[in-house]
Amino acid sequence: MAFVFAPILVSVYYSLVVWAGMGDQVFVGLNNYKVLFTQDPIFWPSVLRTLYISVASLLQVPIAIVVAILVSRYVRRANFLISSYFLPVILSVVVIGQLWKSIYNPASLGGMLNQMLVKFGLESWTKTWLADTDWAIFALCFVIFWQYIGYHVLIQFTGVQNISSDIYEAASIDGAEGFKADRYITLPLLSPVIKISVVLAVIGSLKAFDLIVVMTGGGPANTTEVISTHMYYMTFNSFKYGYGSAISTFLVVFCLVMTVLLNLAFKRAEEAAS
Repeated sequence: MAFVFAPILVSVYYSLVVWAGMGDQVFVGLNNYKVLFTQDPIFWPSVLRTLYISVASLLQVPIAIVVAILVSRYVRRANFLISSYFLPVILSVVVIGQLWKSIYNPASLGGMLNQMLVKFGLESWTKTWLADTDWAIFALCFVIFWQYIGYHVLIQFTGVQNISSDIYEAASIDGAEGFKADRYITLPLLSPVIKISVVLAVIGSLKAFDLIVVMTGGGPANTTEVISTHMYYMTFNSFKYGYGSAISTFLVVFCLVMTVLLNLAFKRAEEAAS
């Protein structure tokens, strides 16, 4: 427990001081939080973009459930296919970032996405994806979705495989097959696994950092800044260690609140189902 809470408590302490990482520390109480919540023009938009990424990550779960059910039911060598879905998860973030940066490049620079749009006569759809202030965050969301969808497919596939075939055989006698069996058997029995996927997707997205740094660095014009990248740049680029600690403390509390809310939502859903 000490290894978990000690760093959090140290971060809370530093959030109450002005400190450049060396030299004297000046105690300012809650002033860092006051500046963060009322004067920082980047902070609240970064919170909103973090929530965008959370929503995009949540979309992985229902798609993963459908894929897991279809693969389990219709694919013979399912383990090989699931492993191929999981491949992006184990790739280096730097590799993924550089790969998708090249895909998103303008057509003149060999960007595959824009070149494909041109070939299909959709020149008006081409964009400088990662340099467009309106589209950069959505381009990042898609990459995050692509990278981790295999992780959730693996989780859901394992859950589906652990459901006894005897249950489906008994249900088929009563006429429950296909979609009906999935609705009344598969999904209820998968609910604990679905809960794990949802929590992992949301909490993981709240801590999104490395891929954003590799692909955009928070740009253009801070339009892809999220909470964690803002914390990093304030701490290590601007040398505002106290202010960066205030952002990190907010992020920890934010993650805890989201976890509690998700658990309450699942608890109410289970009570309503019963």
